[in-house]
Amino acid sequence: MFTPEEKRELLRIAREAISDALESRQAPDMRPAEGALARPSGAFVTLRLNQDLRGCIGYIESNEPVRAVIAEVAVRAAFDDPRFPPLTAEEFRNIHIEISVLSPLRQIRDIGEIDVGVHGLVLELGQCRGLLLPQVATEYGWDRLEFLGNVSRKAGLPRTAWSDPGARIFVFSAEVFEEEGASVP
Repeated sequence: MFTPEEKRELLRIAREAISDALESRQAPDMRPAEGALARPSGAFVTLRLNQDLRGCIGYIESNEPVRAVIAEVAVRAAFDDPRFPPLTAEEFRNIHIEISVLSPLRQIRDIGEIDVGVHGLVLELGQCRGLLLPQVATEYGWDRLEFLGNVSRKAGLPRTAWSDPGARIFVFSAEVFEEEGASVP
């Protein structure tokens, strides 16, 4: 769990990394991470513009300190999400940043172990892999089966792929926090 100060620091890092990239500045060297900010963790940065998704990129797992992961995936969410064109300076003024820091994955054997709204899902089948963050099911009002069907689709598979005997399902939780307002640094 992060303190309020650590959450603000991670949000600041995300916003500054995007700002530096927009202005073609090299990101400054970060002081050494301490405490929870030094802990290796997977994380995602979600960008919203007028409450609409504008980019979301992350890593399920990482050996890097979470603060370094946040800086990297913030820039990637802004400029490398293949669903969107690169973020513009005008959009950046109104962008809203949400961070999800992930717990380690835990493989499940029974879908009854899935707690919708608490767990995110990773589905693996063959070479296909899909991930949905815990808050996605809540945002769309999905039940467990809808969540499984949508993570199957996210993996590029049929909705029922989760029930294939070769499918592997993992759950994780996420500490999710966001900016209170879209401010420009």
